[in-house]
Parts: sequence; C-alpha cells; structure tokens
Amino acid sequence: GQVIGIDMTPDMIYKARSLAAAKNLRSNVQFRLGEIEYLPVADQSVDCVMSNCVINLSPDKQQVYREIFRILKVGGRIAISDVVIRPKQVLPEHMKTAEALAC
Repeated sequence: GQVIGIDMTPDMIYKARSLAAAKNLRSNVQFRLGEIEYLPVADQSVDCVMSNCVINLSPDKQQVYREIFRILKVGGRIAISDVVIRPKQVLPEHMKTAEALAC
C-alpha cells in the first residue's frame, strides 16, 4: 500500500520526509505540499483519509469534507480526531495555552 501525507507548510513536509527516510519508508510513503481545502490527490484514489487536529483550523469545513469525499474511493473510510467544543461552551484559559493539549 501507499501512504500520502499532506501539510500546508514546507517545514513540516521536510521534517516528514526526513523522518521517513531515516526509517527507510521511501518506497511507499510520500509527502505533498497542499491545503486541506484543495487536496493534491486524484479523484476517488484513496481507501482511507485520516485527519488529526486540522479540520478545526479550516474556516470552510464544507469544502474540507467535499475534498475528502472527492478523493475517497467508493466504500472508503474517514478517521478524524479533532478539537470540538459545544456552541455555548467557553474554553478555560489554562487550556488555551497548555502545550500538553496542543495538536
């Protein structure tokens, strides 16, 4: 199988490529520069999309989900881990700056 990692920052792409090379994962792992609203991946080409603490950062979540469904094969899966608060919930100040809670 193949794994495609996508990040919007060149620094993270460089770091990911360096770590993959150090673990000899070059043959089936690739990293692409891109934004979650416009994924640099072909239509219906992936079996699974995994997102960890990034969808909450997008101002256009509908576009994010359109992109996810565009690239997923029929019967594909989505795995999402993200930060969510209820509409009237206020995040305590200590949680806003706690490094241990950062994604």
